[in-house]
Amino acid sequence: MALLDENRLFPADPASRVLARALYDDVKHLPIISPHGHTDPRWFAENQPFPDPAQLFVTPDHYVFRMLHSQGIALEDLGVPRVDGGVTETDSRKIWRLFASNFHLFRGTPSRLWLDHAFQEVFGITQRLSAQTADAIYDHIAECLTQEAFRPRALFERFRIEAISTTESALDPLTWHKMIRDSGWKGRVITAYRPDAVVDPEFDGFAANVEQLGALTGEDATTWTGYLAAHRNRRAFFKSYGATSSDHGHATARTEDLPQHEAAALFDKALRGACTAQEADAFRGHMLTEMARMSLDDGLVLQIHPGSARNHSGPVMARFGRDKGYDIPKRTNYVDALRPLLNAVGERSDLTVILFTLDETSYSRELAPLAGVYPALRLGPPWWFHDSYEGMMRFREMATETAGFYNTVGFNDDTRAFCSIPARHDVARRVDCAFLANLVVTGRLAEDEAPEVAHDLAYRLAKEAYRL
Repeated sequence: MALLDENRLFPADPASRVLARALYDDVKHLPIISPHGHTDPRWFAENQPFPDPAQLFVTPDHYVFRMLHSQGIALEDLGVPRVDGGVTETDSRKIWRLFASNFHLFRGTPSRLWLDHAFQEVFGITQRLSAQTADAIYDHIAECLTQEAFRPRALFERFRIEAISTTESALDPLTWHKMIRDSGWKGRVITAYRPDAVVDPEFDGFAANVEQLGALTGEDATTWTGYLAAHRNRRAFFKSYGATSSDHGHATARTEDLPQHEAAALFDKALRGACTAQEADAFRGHMLTEMARMSLDDGLVLQIHPGSARNHSGPVMARFGRDKGYDIPKRTNYVDALRPLLNAVGERSDLTVILFTLDETSYSRELAPLAGVYPALRLGPPWWFHDSYEGMMRFREMATETAGFYNTVGFNDDTRAFCSIPARHDVARRVDCAFLANLVVTGRLAEDEAPEVAHDLAYRLAKEAYRL
């Protein structure tokens, strides 16, 4: 018995379902453009087998372990490493059995759909994961992982990935990207410039990070002019490894366009660790505008991922470090927050600023109207907590009426879980085709236009927006 319904996510209405299915059949095999994500470039550089099923599906995936932890399962028992070197479970089969015996927790979630897709489509599994099937499925996946066909580069090609972007800190030496390039492999794996560690005064070790930025670039990054020059230098270095975008994960969407002498004074205060929380936010906001101006010079697309209260649990942060499932969405203001940046560069059609949100209440009230008028602004797809059927459908329903389709940028998967990439793109393509079918049957889109829109949403918009 198959794990997946072949008509999943299509409308229940028979006429709409037939049309959605026809649209989907036209786009389901298009290449994948994955313009923003967090897969490890080391996988593609070394092309070594993935270690085992637990380390592929459980331990590195915060979507998975946060749900299990919400039911009282210790992160240590799932093999999540501790920053203090404390004891965690290392028996992968034991971790897998724990995951399998609690698989029911994922019912109705997008994670369940992604996992079932990976089990069936990547590994040929048709049994549902449970305590009873745990060992048989573990053994099957483990045997697959010994084969050349399941190494990272082979899966990359099997998934029909045309281009994938990883995301690296501004201080990263890009060693793995160099190894990929030097290997002669033709898979397109590029980087993206993520400067949070050197633009956020509240980031751990900010002053030391800025000194390291200077050492990497030969600039005196402790001066305002040298600091900006160091960013330009690093952006050029990232571009040499294929980067077409920068990425900024700020707590708020605040932007500023300060006079240079005020920005320099705030920078000096940040280096001394003397900024208040408001001043730190102002500095991050000013740096978004500086990065936008740099993008006008070097062509990098500017991505803004605001609105997450990151590492919400102090004890978990102390024990396990960053990115352990405790990042929580919060209310975000865009109209006032973006105004300084948009007043400075928003009318520039040669700039692309892609804006994401975790605050769905802002779709129709703020984001769609902003993207529906400023030439520089585009809306990123539903992200993180909202990359689900419901989240994607809400986005289309609330944003399309004002921003249309062509002020959006298609889909990106934003994942660390490699085997979920085709699953996530498949969900997006099905949802978009369902949405288009409804427009056609209700007389809001001509039937002969729908296939072109479906193709644009699945492939062209992401490729063009990210200059791939």
